[in-house]
Parts: sequence; C-alpha cells; structure tokens
Amino acid sequence: MDSKKIRTSFSRLAGWFGLTLSSLITKVIPARNLYGFARGIAFMGYRFASKQRRIALDSLEIAFGNELTGQKREQIARDSFILMAKSAVELLFLMDRPGLLKKRVFIEGKEHLESALNAGKGVILVSAHFGNFPLLMAKLSLEGYKTAGIMRPMRDTLVEKIFQKKRIRLGIKTIYSQPRNVCVNTTIDVLRNNGLVFIPIDQNFGTAGVFVDFFGSKAATATGPVILAQRTGAKILPCFIIRKSDDTHRLVFEPAITLKQGKDAHETVLINIQKLTDIIESYIRRYPAEWGWIHRRWKSRPN
Repeated sequence: MDSKKIRTSFSRLAGWFGLTLSSLITKVIPARNLYGFARGIAFMGYRFASKQRRIALDSLEIAFGNELTGQKREQIARDSFILMAKSAVELLFLMDRPGLLKKRVFIEGKEHLESALNAGKGVILVSAHFGNFPLLMAKLSLEGYKTAGIMRPMRDTLVEKIFQKKRIRLGIKTIYSQPRNVCVNTTIDVLRNNGLVFIPIDQNFGTAGVFVDFFGSKAATATGPVILAQRTGAKILPCFIIRKSDDTHRLVFEPAITLKQGKDAHETVLINIQKLTDIIESYIRRYPAEWGWIHRRWKSRPN
C-alpha cells in the first residue's frame, strides 16, 4: 500500500472515530451546550483542515473576486465552518429526536408545495448543499410527505452506513446517483407515485452536464431535474433551508418554475438549468456562510 492510500485510510478511520465520538457526546450533552460544542469543532477544523480551508478561500475568491475584501471572504469561510459543524452535530442530535426536529424547522411557502403536488405527477425539489439540507428532507418526511433524495455515496463507507440508518429510521428514501440507470428508474418510480425527490445541483458535474454561469464563471452542472421533469411531467420546485439566529430553521419553498423552450433539446435544458442555478446563486449571495465552499465547484472547465 502506497503512502497516499495509507494517509487516506488513516484519514477515513479518524473521521469515523470522530463521528462516533461526537455521536456519543450528543447523546449525553445538554441541548444548551450543543452549539458551543459545534463551535469548538469548527475552530479546530478551520485551524487544522488546511486543505479544506484553502479550497474554501479559493472558491470564495472565484465567486466574489473584488466584490469582497480578503478579510470579508475569510470571515465567510470561518462562518461556513461554524455552520457546517453546527449542522453536523445537529444531525446527530436531532435525527434521533424526531419530535424535537419537527419543532425546530418551520415551513414557508407550503402552498407552493401543495399546489405542485396537486398536479399528481410528483415534485422535483431542486436545491443545493446549502444550510442543513438533510434536515429539510427529514422535516418533510416527518410531516408525512413521501420523500426521497438523490445523493452521492460518501467515500467513507462506515460514515455512510451511520447516516443511512438514520435516514431509514426517519422514512427518507436514499437514491444513490450510481449506477445511473438504477438512479433514473427509481426516481421516476417515486415521482409517478406523487412523491418528492430532492436533487442538489450545485456540485461539479464534470463533462456529463452542461456549463452554466455561476458567480460569473462557467460551472459544470447536472441536467437531471429538467430532463426528469420533461419525461414525467413532475413540477420543479426550488427550496432552501436557512438557519435563524436562534438556530431554528426556515424551510422555504419558491413557486414552481415553468420550463422555457429553446430552439432544440440542448438549449431547452441549458436555459432552464441556468434559471435554477441563478436561483441557487441568489440564495448563496444572501446567505453566503450557508453554502459548502469546501467543494471545488469550478474544477471542470469547458473545452
């Protein structure tokens, strides 16, 4: 085994150990101390996770450039580490306390969701790795909605198993993005049963997607929501979860988007993915610390 594989294995083992330890701590820690514990994790993470800190600062520079000073961009990066840590301990704490979880997430724009469901062809919830998005799915499932989410499996299989068990207990259906044909067929089945499918489209999608403008730079973006809507007639509903100052959450539903037709199939997909990406960008601009800046969103480049 080469040194890189050894470091990777050690890093994943350390991650699993840290998650297991944090899970045990959240079982006994008083709720009032939960977010202080998260701040401690964030402080250590920002100080010692140099690779992730560098990616966050690089991403913020790409997004905001001269719009924000370096000091302001660094503050957003620090705040984003705090919110990620809060979300992590929150998941460990609240996913085992569904009654409390329901009380800490409030829905706004529910009429948009109900209107979309009334069409009877399912709803595609388009969002991002923004805020504590797993709580978004958990809240909807606990409210009685048939809820599924498309997600990439974590590289760390031990950590993935921990969260998969929690999702199953909360009634959330996990649809893994690979293999692709299984992902597509399972998603269509959920939509045909008038269910909700959560699809984040804010991560680098390589050469398989389309390149759209995101903070003024081209970003490779998944096309699934538009193609699935065309195929099934499902409504596309942008939605986001936003942390409030008291660490409760607002789950906001935007009105369903109307697909705009282009001159051909490719342009139709491109136009509508750009529209959805613009909505995501608008939320990130309003709440920049809520987004996961530690992802290399602009890694793939157009030819």
